[in-house]
Amino acid sequence: MHRVFNTSGTCSVQIEFDIDDEGCLHNIRYLGGCDGNLKAIGLLAEGKNASEVADLLGGLRCGFKQTSCGDQLSKAIREAGY
Repeated sequence: MHRVFNTSGTCSVQIEFDIDDEGCLHNIRYLGGCDGNLKAIGLLAEGKNASEVADLLGGLRCGFKQTSCGDQLSKAIREAGY
């Protein structure tokens, strides 16, 4: 399943990713934001269980913001039903 999620409250504006039939994440790509850090999130989460990644990243904040790019990925995963 391919997902596109429009972020809110972060420097990145969109996240695209795939979730396979086993519930694992693939091809995570952010549009905008801190390129190196967001590539790292994608590499670290590649092939991992979507629900576990959402649990790890949910609630993270970036500086004084109420959310972060990781938190937004968690929200996108939850919106996808995981």
